[in-house]
Amino acid sequence: MKKGFFIISLIVLSLLSFNVSAQSKAKFGHIDFAKLYADMPGQDSIKTVFEKFTQDLQETFSEMTNEYQTKLQDYQSNMATMSNLIRQNKEREIMDIQTRMENFRTQAEEELQQKESELTAPIIEKAREAVKTIAKEHGYTYIFNSSEGLLLYSDPGDDIMSLVKKKLGID
Repeated sequence: MKKGFFIISLIVLSLLSFNVSAQSKAKFGHIDFAKLYADMPGQDSIKTVFEKFTQDLQETFSEMTNEYQTKLQDYQSNMATMSNLIRQNKEREIMDIQTRMENFRTQAEEELQQKESELTAPIIEKAREAVKTIAKEHGYTYIFNSSEGLLLYSDPGDDIMSLVKKKLGID
């Protein structure tokens, strides 16, 4: 009798745990985060600031290029009449300008990346927070970013783009 009670209790317990796990089924959603980001307000001002920053760097590099070309042309046209000491000095000067230009180009690329991150981070964070809020409000367990190919296969899920846009006030 005790064995029978134990077996029945085990079966009931198994059924209850199966029922609980079925009720807590994960809910999946997806969103094209790149499209959401592109639709976020403030993109125009980011683009304007970034273009101005890029233009300033390009102007500085252009000035360096002009200085280099002027000194190189001067060197080439007067090379035959220069003493060895002056020629070596001019060559060193030209090489120094080349080095400065290379260093500037490297630093400019790094600064452009930093500036882009600085400008886009607040918008990205705002979008992430909206996705997180929508996921919590609608009971999603996972949200996948479908724009980066992170979704290899799925049954049709819920695209939460309209919910997130509504939360952010985007039409």
